Order: sequence, then C-alpha cells, then structure tokens
Amino acid sequence: MRRPSRQPRRPSRRPGWRPSPRPPVSALLARMPVDPYVLALLGVVGLAALLPARGAAAPVADGASTGAVALLFFLYGARLSTREALDGMRHWRLHLTVLACTFVLFPVLGLAARALVPSLLAPPLYSGLLFLCLVPSTIQSSIAFTSIARGNVPAAICAGSFSSLAGIFLTPLLAAVLLGNDGGGFSLGSLLKIVLQLLLPFLLGQLLRRWVGGFLTRHKKVLGYVDRGSILLVVYVAFSAGMAAGIWHQVGVARLGALVIVEAVLLTLMLLTTWYGAERLGFDRGDRIAIQFAGSKKSLAAGLPMASVLFGAQASLAVLPLMLFHQMQLMVCAVLARRRAKDPDPELPAGHVAEVSPSAQPPVARAR
Repeated sequence: MRRPSRQPRRPSRRPGWRPSPRPPVSALLARMPVDPYVLALLGVVGLAALLPARGAAAPVADGASTGAVALLFFLYGARLSTREALDGMRHWRLHLTVLACTFVLFPVLGLAARALVPSLLAPPLYSGLLFLCLVPSTIQSSIAFTSIARGNVPAAICAGSFSSLAGIFLTPLLAAVLLGNDGGGFSLGSLLKIVLQLLLPFLLGQLLRRWVGGFLTRHKKVLGYVDRGSILLVVYVAFSAGMAAGIWHQVGVARLGALVIVEAVLLTLMLLTTWYGAERLGFDRGDRIAIQFAGSKKSLAAGLPMASVLFGAQASLAVLPLMLFHQMQLMVCAVLARRRAKDPDPELPAGHVAEVSPSAQPPVARAR
C-alpha cells in the first residue's frame, strides 16, 4: 500500500511579510558590463539600417541634425566657467602633458596605423580611426575613474575641461591637415560650416553664460537628456546617409575584427605611456592617475557632432571606430581604477593598503 506523497511545506511567512522589491531599471543598467548609452547608440544604428531617412524626410532630418549640433556646442560654451579654467591653469605642467597625449601622441600613433591600410584596415575605417585620435579627452568619466583610483580629482576636472575646450579648435584644424580628402574634401565651404556649426555657437554660449548659466545649473538633469538625445539624432542622420549611399558594403566582419584589435593595442599603448611617462616627468601618484585617465580616453559626445560636420555622408563609418573605442576604454579603465585604488598609499604607513568600498561600482559612463 502506497503512502500518500507529502507535499513540501511552504515556509511560514510572518505577518506583514512582503516580497523584496525588484531593483529599478537604472540599477540593473548600472551593473551591466556594457555602457547603456552605447546600447542606445547601437539601437539608433539599427533603426537607421531598417528605417533610414530617405526622400523628403532626409532634408528635414539633416536640418534637425544641424540644429542639434549647434545647440550642443552652445551648451558647451554656456557651461564652461572661464574663472574655473583660469584657476586650474596653475597646474600647467599636468595640463600640457594631457594635451600633448591627446593632440600629439594620439595623432602620431594614428598616422603610424596608416601602414595597416589596406592589409588590415579598410580606408574608410582608417579615416575613422585617425579621426578618433584627434578627438578631445573626456570629462565625466575621467573625473569618475580618477576619484575611484584616489587620484588628483581637481586636476582631472581641469585637464578634461581644457582638452574639451582645445578640441573645439584643434580637432577640426588637425582633421583638415591630416585627413585631407579622406574627410570629405576640406574647402572654404567646409571651414565655414565648421565655424557656423561649432565655433560660433560655442562663443555665443560663452558670451551669454552670465545670463543663462543659472538656468543651466538648475536644469542640469534635463539638459543631460537634451545632450544625449541630440547625439542620438546626429548618429541616426549620419547612419541614414551612409545607408542611402551604400557605403556599408565596403566593410566586412573581418575588417571590423581587425579594427577592434588595432584599437585594443592603441588603448594599451596610451595607458602604459601616460602612466610611466608621467613617472619619468616627476609627477606624484595622484597626478599620474589623473594624467593616465584624462590622457588615454576620447570623448564620444564631442566626436560624434564634429564627425557629422567634417565627414558628411561618410560620417557613419567615421564614427564607428570612436563608438567601439569609447566602450573599450570604459570597460578597461573601470577595472584599472579599482586596481589603482588598492595600491599602497605613500602617505600611509608601510604595508597599509587603502580599503575600497564594495559598493563603489564603476560609474555608468556618460558619452563625454
């Protein structure tokens, strides 16, 4: 005679017991190894591949993209505090070192990569790789990683700001000299477009900062969405133009794999050079950390709008190396910052290692 099977007893629940709430979406995204903003950019690329702006919609989208770029650089100018920039110039050796890494060493390595064309890199992808080497450094992620690694945060703030400011002038100039016809043919009309869409809005923002600076400070979160939304629009228009021109047939999976390897080598060289080069120049540990994180990264937010102005219909392939490098630098620097935080502090007794809070997660990187 079979015994009746016993049902597993359910755990008793105390009065008032409630299931633990699920973590919010923002917390889940923060734990992802991939930057959520990069996922949004990839989604926009997919949308442009499926539903590109064609026909009568193309001029409308292009005009909206032009306005978005002008708005971005107006906001850049209105947010930059001239007084803070002048105060930060006291540490001029560190800032010159970061600028040299960003606008001298990076372009030299980019020019050296020309030897890989066309054996490893397709010419359109190489143009994007060289443009990546001309883009200014980041601001938010450089500050965040420097803070996690216990480096000189004020120096990282100033270095990132100076790099972004210098990039508004130097990146188009270097692109005109080094890219030549690869950038879509630089002419008087192209230079005029750069002045009207990039430099003039930036200078206008600086002039009006006295009156609009308070408004921008109070609505910083909303303006952050405006920044990112504008960049998403620029990417959509650029990739729509690339789909209409059929330039994506020029690149295969093998070429993309080679590009990832080349960018990994580029990032490794810059991380090693900024760290050990700063040591040879006599900087202390805090300054070396700021130099490494500010001098080895590139700004996605500054590069995407510039590429849309400089490359025109070729912008979709030109920004692809920058998008890949952006995600790569965030993942690598997040790990590196945590390791730097565990290094012995020279100001503490020998053998003492600073503790790292387990809750200190790599920041959700912004496209800066």
